[in-house]
Amino acid sequence: MSTKELAWFKSSYSGSSGDSCIEIAITEHTIRVRDSKDVTRPHFTVGRDGWSRFLGFATEA
Repeated sequence: MSTKELAWFKSSYSGSSGDSCIEIAITEHTIRVRDSKDVTRPHFTVGRDGWSRFLGFATEA
């Protein structure tokens, strides 16, 4: 699946000014993360378990 075929979206916490944001795309087995300011740069991929652990940690802070 190419990155153009993915449904990328920003967090609901992102501001409307467009700075300092990431976008994610959810696939069956992975979460893909990219810089919303430069979508031509490579993205990184993390497994669903890793993403869940990250969100659990981030929401505790």
